[in-house]
Amino acid sequence: MEMQLLSSISSTPDRKIPQLSVYDDSETEINDFKWIESERVGYDLGESAVKRWVVQHWRGYLRARWLEHLQGTRFWIELDRGDFGLLLIAFAQERELLQPILDRLKSGEENLDVICWAENNHICTEPVVRILEALDINSRRLRHRFD
Repeated sequence: MEMQLLSSISSTPDRKIPQLSVYDDSETEINDFKWIESERVGYDLGESAVKRWVVQHWRGYLRARWLEHLQGTRFWIELDRGDFGLLLIAFAQERELLQPILDRLKSGEENLDVICWAENNHICTEPVVRILEALDINSRRLRHRFD
């Protein structure tokens, strides 16, 4: 996997962040999935395992990588360079609220699930909705290579 270095936007500008490829990393995930599933049934599942991983896991995998990119923890070259570390700046005052929202999104919950969680826990939904609108998770799509 090819890695380049990026100077971070954090308080230490000389800190280097590796630039990673979503496609290269997902290839590793797919191969691991294919190996495990093939071992389980006793023969090589080949392309059918790849297709199954894409259907079952691609969306969640991509969402987790995108959120890492927005948090500034990992730079993914296929994602918008201007979005890298955006959450560190945009929601610096709401970090305590931001983290549980991101955790829910990473686990596959959708906007409505997050809003219901806030209401059920008596959390003001105004900042929650503002964060969700800024994240705009449904507009961020990247097609996998197997389409």
